[in-house]
Amino acid sequence: MAVLVLAEHNNAALNDATAKTVAAAQAFGGDIDVLVAGHNAKAAADAAAKLAGVRKVIHVEGEAFSHALAEAVEALVVPMMSGYDAFFAPATTTGKNVAPRIAAKLDVMQISEITKVIDASTFERPIYAGNAIATVKSADAKKVVTVRGTAFQAVASTGSASVETAAAPAGPFKATFVSEELQKSDRPELASAKRVVSGGRALASAEQFNQYILPLADKLGAGVGASRAAVDAGYAPNDFQVGQTGKVVAPELYIAIGISGAIQHLAGMKDSKIIVAINKDEEAPIFQIADFALVGDLFKIVPELTSKL
Repeated sequence: MAVLVLAEHNNAALNDATAKTVAAAQAFGGDIDVLVAGHNAKAAADAAAKLAGVRKVIHVEGEAFSHALAEAVEALVVPMMSGYDAFFAPATTTGKNVAPRIAAKLDVMQISEITKVIDASTFERPIYAGNAIATVKSADAKKVVTVRGTAFQAVASTGSASVETAAAPAGPFKATFVSEELQKSDRPELASAKRVVSGGRALASAEQFNQYILPLADKLGAGVGASRAAVDAGYAPNDFQVGQTGKVVAPELYIAIGISGAIQHLAGMKDSKIIVAINKDEEAPIFQIADFALVGDLFKIVPELTSKL
């Protein structure tokens, strides 16, 4: 058997999700090749070659890959799949954009957001906002799989795989990259942060969200998250949202402040190693999964916590 893993990267460096997807591919079995499709992405290809368990890295350069256009990646991957039994991609924005196109072209069913590989045709994945785990079995000859990185331990960078180059598919493609707006921050990126401080609707305003959540996050060197209720109310930007319809995180420490714990939010953070919850409602659902629960007024507790840190 052989598995093709799509590398998640920004051309200059690999995303941690790639190493976790390689770990899932190892559980699947067989030889593992990593595809690094980008623009001036040699550094990312070299980093992929160091991932433990990788047989080789396929490096493809092209302007259309600078922002991982789904059409371009699909045109590249589908012909390559004649030599592979499975295609694995991280369950990120990029992976979720690319994998369905590849599955459709191969005429197979996509297996989404797996959290465990049982064997080469059987996988586990969360359903009902993570309240149940489904065991799914695929009879398709080729598997197209997206991997929830929070469920796998990243492989070490101890490998020495070879790097091969391949030609990019001919364009032009119907979709073209126009522009992007990136929020710059000195804080760790939310999805990969080892510590996360999240605020909920109880903060009551954007000003108080910034006043109470941001200083604590800065003291901890943490990423900043928010519940959907806080985002919908305008207290925090969309890219802060943690949950079923936001980002799925599993940091070493997750501090939930003024978050009641709706199942949609829990689906995005319940795999965190240590969960600290601060809420004045002692019946809040968040306390059912918290390792440390503090019942009280966040407007008194958080400044005291921040000052002591």
